[in-house]
Amino acid sequence: MEIKTLIVDADKQGLRLDVFLSDELEITRSHVKILAEQGNVIVKDGTLKMGRIMKEGDVVTVTIPDPVELSLEPENIPLDIIYEDEYLAVINKQRGLVVHPAKRNESGTLVNALLFGLKSLSSVNGVIRPGIVHRLDKDTTGLLVVAKTDEAHLSLSEQIAEKTCKRTYVALLDGVLSKDEGTIDAPIGRCKADRKKMAVVRDVADGRYAITDYTVLKRYQRYTLTEFRLHTGRTHQIRVHAKHIGHPVVADLLYNGNLNKLNAPSHMLHAKKIEFKHPITMENFCFETAPPLDFMRIIDKLDSDG
Repeated sequence: MEIKTLIVDADKQGLRLDVFLSDELEITRSHVKILAEQGNVIVKDGTLKMGRIMKEGDVVTVTIPDPVELSLEPENIPLDIIYEDEYLAVINKQRGLVVHPAKRNESGTLVNALLFGLKSLSSVNGVIRPGIVHRLDKDTTGLLVVAKTDEAHLSLSEQIAEKTCKRTYVALLDGVLSKDEGTIDAPIGRCKADRKKMAVVRDVADGRYAITDYTVLKRYQRYTLTEFRLHTGRTHQIRVHAKHIGHPVVADLLYNGNLNKLNAPSHMLHAKKIEFKHPITMENFCFETAPPLDFMRIIDKLDSDG
């Protein structure tokens, strides 16, 4: 188990206890609630309510139990490894590949593939998510960095937290965006009507702040090819923010109620570029990949149709 002592600083005061812990520990609020129900959350003054408003200087101690060990097996799943050294690897993830196992999904994941294809993985995230620094949705393709040592993992995680690791995506959206570029600043939380979904919420106290920049790459008659840059990394962030501005990602089964008129194999979202400093040498790294062929075939067809 791991015991963490967290002190509320000035920029965190005013947050609810569950939101503060969710933000600090990078876990969901439901996970925070479970930890509290298990007696693993202690507030110094003894008042333990998830809706408690935090004050500067408040001290919270959290005990994080060891993860339940799954019988993870290496699996010979093809990987497109863009770069690899003794500290990290950069993977171009294919569509349909879940990043890490869960209780109902213990095989066929990127982690199973990494256990087979790489000699070592960091242990920072325990046995369930070895090497996983950040994630992509199952049907989102593109670049993802994996840590092979704990030292590399901590450095890469810090770069993501400090927003010095830059991630750029490309997506095809339904409808035609009117502005050439913009910023979507809208907090994201769990959707109350459907727990499988995330949604823009009224107040950051009901979720977590989320900021996304976008730039129009090309307009078509009924669609817009758009580039997105993440300032934060919330679950389904681009997909939720795209829906929020009225232009959901094409073929997104969760967030787009329109018919898949282009017959896309899944939602058309690709993590095309990632920039970071090498955790050991501090060299500036930048990797970029084109979307998969089925994505590009649809773009080519739109181009040819004018």
